[in-house]
This record gives sequence, structure tokens and C-alpha cells, in this order.
Amino acid sequence: MIRNLCLALAMAAALGIASARTASAADSPPPPGTEITPGNWQQYKAFMPLGMQYLFAGKYFWKLPADAKIVVSPTTHYELPQVYLDNTRKYADTVKIITLSDGGHAISGYVAGQPFPNPSDPMKGYKILVDLWYRYIPYLFCGNEDHEILENSEGQRSDFRVVQAWRRLSHISDVGEPINDPRAQGIDYSEYVMFTEPEQFKYTEILTLYYTDYSRQEDEFLFVPQLRRVIRQSSNSRCAPLNNGDFTPDDLTGFNGGITRFQADYLADQSVLSLIDSPPKIFGDEANYYLPMFFPKPSLGKWEVRDSYVVDIRRIPSQHAGYCYGKAVTYVDKYSFNASWKDMYDDNMHLSKIDMTEKIAAPVQNAGVQYSNGNSIETMWDINRNHLSSFFTAQPGGIGMVNGAACRNVDGVNYDDIQAYSTVGGLTQIMR
Repeated sequence: MIRNLCLALAMAAALGIASARTASAADSPPPPGTEITPGNWQQYKAFMPLGMQYLFAGKYFWKLPADAKIVVSPTTHYELPQVYLDNTRKYADTVKIITLSDGGHAISGYVAGQPFPNPSDPMKGYKILVDLWYRYIPYLFCGNEDHEILENSEGQRSDFRVVQAWRRLSHISDVGEPINDPRAQGIDYSEYVMFTEPEQFKYTEILTLYYTDYSRQEDEFLFVPQLRRVIRQSSNSRCAPLNNGDFTPDDLTGFNGGITRFQADYLADQSVLSLIDSPPKIFGDEANYYLPMFFPKPSLGKWEVRDSYVVDIRRIPSQHAGYCYGKAVTYVDKYSFNASWKDMYDDNMHLSKIDMTEKIAAPVQNAGVQYSNGNSIETMWDINRNHLSSFFTAQPGGIGMVNGAACRNVDGVNYDDIQAYSTVGGLTQIMR
């Protein structure tokens, strides 16, 4: 093991790779207008996640082309919603970490807002994980333009289009909404997905329910239109590839695994390059990506340097057997607590996937522009199988994800229908 570690460190040094642990706080961020290319990237590696460094270094099959570049813009600042900030001030002091019988952890006393403002030791990493889980999101966001692309090293690709409706039913921090929806029935939030393309997947639906009772694991239900029945998925399906691609259910939005089944260790503070601003009509157009990499071109948007936490997220030992990842080194924005990047390791702690999971800022009803609103561009590069899966929430010239009252009429469909899109009974309504 020591020999393997030494070899890995030697290879990293030869490629000019810098880990998050060695990035110096004294490094000055690249000024706005800086162009980062495969020819000069090593000057700016202190501001890159490890996986991004590997893409620039050309270590694996998936590598950036010689003409690729990142253009740096000024760092933006959008105030979090006032209701979320008020709830943080009002309730954060009541939140405590509790230890569960299986060795995992949960929290008590949480009402709404950010559970742990300015997370610090003890258990700083776990507090960051909890803040990531309960970061601000609108109580409802939805859309019918989501596009996923699977591609292999031979250039063969498959395309999928889906509808999404995600709803927070408890711990809400939005103007005009109760903290806990009276229709919640113990549900924390729900994730609804329905396939519209290709034809053989059409009307397939997936509903995931997370509960306010931490002793209950999430439930996942699959509606199979050919059978006209709902199937309850096993909890082991959290490792099942979505559409036979590279994302798993736990990968969505950067981290989607719950707070009782995972532990997290704080590794470092690091300022990292993140892509925040891009109109949906642009980021839904493949012309704005370096293909076949699906890495953003400057025409899609400029990157900015954002202060982030680097955390090592793993399944707790009692639930680790058979899990798909050994660890996920995750880069979490210090202000919005969005995950912007992940480097995924297998059970032998070898890097297996590189995940760019950039959240795109957009207006939220009664809250101004927000970092977290459902819009994102994500690419997962599987460096073992030479696959990639790319996902963006808009079509060319589209509007992307919308939120709040706008979900009541998306091309004539009301996604603000809790019965239809947040309950198991609603899954069978699509065929009527």
C-alpha cells in the first residue's frame, strides 16, 4: 500500500498535480480575464479540484483538447433568501448532532435555515455535510427540458429526456410558505422524474421520498408503464447506474445520499474555479461544449474563483459493504453550500470517476437570483470504463428549470400537484 501511494504521489508530481491538502492559501486568485489553457494550467492548479487538474494534464482517456480554455470572471455574490437567513438566526442554536446505534449520526432540534452557520470542530466535516443537505433550495422546482447524454470511447451515444419535479415539504424557507407543509405526512422532500425520450423509456417514472424521521431510509419507487405497476426499489439501488450511465441516485446534485448513512471529514479550505452564470438557452446547446468531452466552452459562461470546503464523504462502516464508492472528495461552496465538483474513488481508493456538478444561478420567486434553483450542468467522466454521462437542465433556446408558482403551468402541466408528483399513488396517473 505504501509503495502504491508513493507511486501515485510520484505520478502526480510528474504531471504537476496538486492535492487539496497542499494548495497554499497564499496563492493569489487569477484576476478576471485570465485565460487558463492546457499550456498554462499548472500556474493555476491551486484553484482546481484534483479531477480538473487531471483533465488538463491529459492523464486519462478523457482529456481537454489543446484549444480548450477557461476564462475567469469576477466572483459574484447573490444574497441568500431573507427567510432562510432569518430562520438560520432563529433556529441554528437549537441544532445538535446525535449518534445513532449503527455508528451513523443525525441531528436534533432542526427547524429551518442553515443548521450549522460557520461549521467548526468538533465534527466539522459532518456539519458541512449537513449544511450541504439542508442548503437553500426553492420549495418547488420543475422542468421538462432535462437532457442526459451517455457516450463511450467509440463515440457511440444515447440520449434521454426527462421531466423533473422536486419538492421540499418540510424545513421550508420561502416567502409565503409554511416551514412544514401540512400535507407533508412526514416527508422531508420528494424527487420526481419521468422519461419522455427515447420511446422505449417513455412514461417510466421514479419517485424518491426522504423523511423527517431519520430512522427511516429513503424510499424509491419505480413505475413501469409496460407492467402498469409501481415497484418499490431496494435500498441497494442507490448504487444502480441511472439509465446504465455513470450517475447513481446518490450522485444527483453533487450529494443525494442523506445524512444518516454517511460520514464526512474536513480536509481543507480551497478556493476553486466554479461556473455559476449561464443563460439556459445557452447551456442547453451542445455547441457551447468541447465535444466529446462535454466540458464548457467560454461561450457557455465564465468561471469564477469561489471559497470552498473540501470534504471526504464516505458511507458509514456499518452500511459500507457493497457500496459503489470508497469515498467522494467533494468541493462545497462556503456560501451557498452547493457541491461544485467531486472526485470519486472505488473501494480500493483508486480514482474512478470525475464529476463536474456546476449549479447555475437563476431567479427564484420572491428571492432574487439564487445559486441553487434546480438548474445545473453536470458531467461525470468514468476514467475506468472510458464512459461519460452529461446532464443539463435546458434545451437549446429553452428556459431550463422554473420554480414556485411557475411550476403550475409548464406547457400546460401543473407540477404543483402534490398528489400527482410527490406521492406513490400519483405515479399511476400518467397512463390515464
